[in-house]
Amino acid sequence: MASKIVNIIGFPMDLGADRRGVDMGPSALRIAGLREKLERLGYKVIDSGDIFIQIMERQKITNHKLKYLNEIVRTAKGLAAKVEKVLEKGQFPLCIGGDHSMAIGSIAGISSFCRKNNLKFGVIWIDAHADMNTEETTPSGNIHGMPLSASMGIGNEKLTHVLGFAPKVFPENTALIGVRSIDGPEKVNIKKLNPTVYTMADIDKLGIHRVISRVLKQFKEKVDHIHVSFDLDSVDPSVAPGVGTPVAGGLSYRETHLLMESIADCGCISSLEVTEVNPILDNQNKSAIFATDVIASIMGQRIL
Repeated sequence: MASKIVNIIGFPMDLGADRRGVDMGPSALRIAGLREKLERLGYKVIDSGDIFIQIMERQKITNHKLKYLNEIVRTAKGLAAKVEKVLEKGQFPLCIGGDHSMAIGSIAGISSFCRKNNLKFGVIWIDAHADMNTEETTPSGNIHGMPLSASMGIGNEKLTHVLGFAPKVFPENTALIGVRSIDGPEKVNIKKLNPTVYTMADIDKLGIHRVISRVLKQFKEKVDHIHVSFDLDSVDPSVAPGVGTPVAGGLSYRETHLLMESIADCGCISSLEVTEVNPILDNQNKSAIFATDVIASIMGQRIL
């Protein structure tokens, strides 16, 4: 790890999705012992609390193809500024959500830091969904399905130009792992941008260790700062039921931990976010507990 100080930033966002409850994700992760697990690994932990987000009931939808756009952009800017300041202090930002629209802000802040420090930025996106829709392709208007395309510079300008520049990350420095649910028109965006994509079918054929080894080898040659964006719905619902958009056939318990352990072994991760933890749909906080154990794995916890 580049730093022994981990700064936790909560982003209780549920405006990017249809199902409610994911705004309680940061609290669920804290209750599941996130801080204590990190401290047992030897980290000093700072909890910066949560970014303030106006509740859905206080707002109106003005564009059904971009639901709650203005509040998502406003809070993304706040998160971006916070993440950038954490990196400037030499600390490790750990963003916990909240739906995956959080990544619009986190990635913007990291990218801004990398631009100012002449660092090449790469993103490992672990998710059941590609999150590469735009205003033109979205079937739902939910912005949690757009953060990766926005980060790579396509879509509504308010989303792509948070902090005033685009793209935040280049497609050749972006890898998707665990994808298994992609909207038809969204596939056009994926083929246009052409990031590295390993679907669950690829993982079945190659094995998770070979997949992440290939990604890390690719990144080692051309990336200085690796950000991992982990959506809990990448994991099979039998392991983590507490997510807003579960998709059968996901990563197993051991595949998930091996994936994270392999990333930790490379010693190259510089920031992390965990999204889509929904305690309303969970069973006795089972999914949040699993998510905190996964975070511990990527931060260095081992069996022996």
